Amino acid sequence: MEFGFELALCAHLEAATDWVLARQLGGAVAAPGSRIVDIVGLVPGPAFDERTRITDRTIPPKAVESDAGVGEAVPVAEAVDARPDRARGIADAAVDRGFFTEERHGGTRYVRKATRYPDDWVDELVAIENKPDLGRPGDLRRQLRVDASLALFDRVVLATESHVTGAHLNRIPESVGVWRFRPAAGEHEVIREATPLDTDGPGVELLAEHPGRTDVAIVSADEKAEKRRRIAERAYGKGWRTYAFPGCDNCGATADGRPRCAHFDRVVDPASDCGESCSGWQPGDPASGDDDAAALRDARTPWERDPPGVARRQAGLDRFG
Repeated sequence: MEFGFELALCAHLEAATDWVLARQLGGAVAAPGSRIVDIVGLVPGPAFDERTRITDRTIPPKAVESDAGVGEAVPVAEAVDARPDRARGIADAAVDRGFFTEERHGGTRYVRKATRYPDDWVDELVAIENKPDLGRPGDLRRQLRVDASLALFDRVVLATESHVTGAHLNRIPESVGVWRFRPAAGEHEVIREATPLDTDGPGVELLAEHPGRTDVAIVSADEKAEKRRRIAERAYGKGWRTYAFPGCDNCGATADGRPRCAHFDRVVDPASDCGESCSGWQPGDPASGDDDAAALRDARTPWERDPPGVARRQAGLDRFG
């Protein structure tokens, strides 16, 4: 139920906004992996077009944060703050994505940035927690408390299909917005607007709760800024159509690229619902693939597929071959 709800909301937001959307991204700093956000909405900023020209994939964060400049190349070992083998891998990925260019000086590999990284390409990051059935809240209260106190995202929203009561609203932080989304109709109602959070200041990350004690970590403004940049890059490169279609003739693609099973007449999660043990399994070729997902994303969002890039060969560098 939650998977279909999540995909329906992504498809709806993609059609209704100019956001770049991604699913299942990490939303913690001190304890990475302890908080996974269902949907991240990246709202384009003034320099968004500058970012789209670089690459349609994620730029390695360590490359963005590196000491490599635009005008002068430096050795990989000095440019990238990582152990040597890891630094080489980061440099390889950055070159492959056109963010780094490379040269050789006396057998030593040097890199420089092909362009300055646009710091203001993101206006806002919006975190959306999906809970279709509020009668089964799970760890919802704690998750939203983490989001509100850490303030890693500019806005935090709870999306549900349930009727929302005053009691529900009283159980979650006041800053969290609430949407009622109806997947069948493809429409959402704003029950409560989200209050903008202080992403520029330090945050408090909830680590664990014990009887009479709560463990927290103070996350600095710089740590938050670094994590926000990493989330934005991951969202831009990943998108939300991250599932693989099964080799089943009963599973086709909806117009917006969701996996729909004709046998069960609903959107399905191929990773958990499909396989030879399914009563509707009919072996065949997958209905859709990565190329189809990229084409849909390119046509429906500000994300640009296969941009020309910004890397260029500087005059005189041939002598470093």
